[in-house]
Amino acid sequence: METFVLVFAFLLLIIVAMSVGVLMGRKPIAGSCGGMASLGMDTACDICGGDKTICDDEDEKARRIEEIKKADELSYELK
Repeated sequence: METFVLVFAFLLLIIVAMSVGVLMGRKPIAGSCGGMASLGMDTACDICGGDKTICDDEDEKARRIEEIKKADELSYELK
């Protein structure tokens, strides 16, 4: 039981330290490996096939669909 309490207290201390870092406005936690591009997966996208403009167009379409859904939720029908 003592081990559990010590481990729990240690993890809680780490979480508090990370929270203080976020509250102090420090840079958010980020990966250091370079992401997917460093793995050569930049061109392996199933949607765009490596063409960034297609991905941008798909993102824009998705954003428009979300806006339409939100507008439909906010509207009502007159009967």
